[in-house]
Amino acid sequence: MKMIQAIIRVEKTEEVSEALLIAGFPAMTKVDVYGRGKQRGLQVGTVFYDELPKTLLIIVAEEENVEAVLDIILTVAKTSDSGNYGDGRVFVSEVGEAYTISTKKAEL
Repeated sequence: MKMIQAIIRVEKTEEVSEALLIAGFPAMTKVDVYGRGKQRGLQVGTVFYDELPKTLLIIVAEEENVEAVLDIILTVAKTSDSGNYGDGRVFVSEVGEAYTISTKKAEL
């Protein structure tokens, strides 16, 4: 199993969530987060925004589904054909163990 953590623009959250649902990946966790990327924030006129609001999506997928989930996120979260700074970042990591709290059973 792999954990996919996607930090995306707030305005793309529902669109990405819906695309994942339609593709058969309904389970996810959404968290409102704040941060900055390589460009260190955003300046609009004389106002500097040090941290910007984003959404963190956390999805755990079977190995054979990781590419499909990544393709959906990377395609739908992009704000134009060529993409823009601030569109987000996706991290994929191994899941060593997972348990269902109600049954206390391992899920791997």
